[in-house]
Amino acid sequence: MTTLVFVHGWSATNTSTYGQMPQQLQQQAAAAGLALTLADIWLSEYVSFDDAVTMADLVRGFDHALRDLHLLDASFACVTHSTGGPVVREWLRAQRDQPGICSTIRLSHLVMLAPANFGSALAQLGKSVFGRLKSWFSGVEPGQRILDWLELGSAASLSLNLDYIHSESPLARGQFLFVLIGDRPDRALYDHLNSYTGEDGSDGVVRIAAANLNARHAVLSPHGATDSDTLVLNLSPGPRCAFKLIADASHSGDAHGIMAQAAPATVQAILRCLSIRDAAGYTTLCDAFDAENAARDANKVELEPAGPFAPRVHIHDPRSMLIVRLTDQAGEPLTGAGFLLTAGAQASANLMPAGFMLDRQANSKQAATISLLLDYSLLVGDARVADPRNNRNTLRPAVVSHGPYGASVQPVDLGGLVHHALAATRTGDDLLPMFGAHQTTVLDVVLSRKIQEGVFRLTQNLVPQDFSQPEPGPVIS
Repeated sequence: MTTLVFVHGWSATNTSTYGQMPQQLQQQAAAAGLALTLADIWLSEYVSFDDAVTMADLVRGFDHALRDLHLLDASFACVTHSTGGPVVREWLRAQRDQPGICSTIRLSHLVMLAPANFGSALAQLGKSVFGRLKSWFSGVEPGQRILDWLELGSAASLSLNLDYIHSESPLARGQFLFVLIGDRPDRALYDHLNSYTGEDGSDGVVRIAAANLNARHAVLSPHGATDSDTLVLNLSPGPRCAFKLIADASHSGDAHGIMAQAAPATVQAILRCLSIRDAAGYTTLCDAFDAENAARDANKVELEPAGPFAPRVHIHDPRSMLIVRLTDQAGEPLTGAGFLLTAGAQASANLMPAGFMLDRQANSKQAATISLLLDYSLLVGDARVADPRNNRNTLRPAVVSHGPYGASVQPVDLGGLVHHALAATRTGDDLLPMFGAHQTTVLDVVLSRKIQEGVFRLTQNLVPQDFSQPEPGPVIS
């Protein structure tokens, strides 16, 4: 067995964050056919709570620390938690793009536990006054620069993820990537000041869809020069990544945390990942994880105890996260533009399924980047959801799909020398393939930039004339 390196998440200040996970992996490795001793295990101690530290700084520090290991076979496997996943993925990209700077140590297996690959909805709270007060009482800074990376729709996180989507599969480099995440929050850790800590479709910190690397890049752009206000879809799926839901696990906490408690399900899943040796085995494990996730999705009702009252009902539908970036053909952000999903042959926003939109969060630094959390089951249609206490009772009746789904964009600048026009997808086109269960899609919506002739004219009239109020003239082609 190769050396195993553990990398923790944001704001950790003590190696107790790993709990009994390293020891339990070592104890159970032999049964999985892996020779793993405590001498092969290293625990990271990286600083994410200093406001000056950037993701690039952590990448350089990680690379330097690896050089000190003096690995016999110049390779290692890695288990990460939360922000640790993006840290190692950024290092992999730097190693590929900067071969003269980064070490040549090879990563064979990357097992990410609850990774914030597309960020976390909680990152904005971490930068708020409440987050700073909490950090002050803990004696550490909130880690502003790392939180900037972790904010949903950040330019840095999208850069990494779009690079991943459009690159060759890690299998081509002999690398095996895995994502494991809990399927629900720990209700005992619910923070009444922030509902995201109890958000269904997340583990209490990271959304399931935001962890999953089975992602897509979609582009809605003008159909052509003569039909510039009709948007057509171009869809690019990323490489397949092994993805598994860990039942009843949450992001952290002693009772249900995916890392600290080292639940048997988590340990066994990690060992299954570390046992993979070739592409065929990886594909087989991907298929097995998909089947196990489907079984979990079929058993989607959670009854949360509420003391003397009736239990709270949670229906764990698969979610889809849509990160929308609104720009024009010149790359200018369309700040303030309205983006609407539509349904049915009438292409009406009023025909979208009731309750399909679960959350909307704009990025604080890129206002034209918006992250939407959608109920995937309501979009595709779902069977009746029965009450597990009495199968004759219905918690939710069957839902039919309201497709075909489309989109429309309403910019704020509909007039002027430089402006944009209303745009929409073609009638009959269906955007449903853009969404995936427990998955994220990065959607670039690109509008045609209307430039009118009056913005620049030439004249042979040598008599001085005022052009402070120019005639707009036609839109130039």
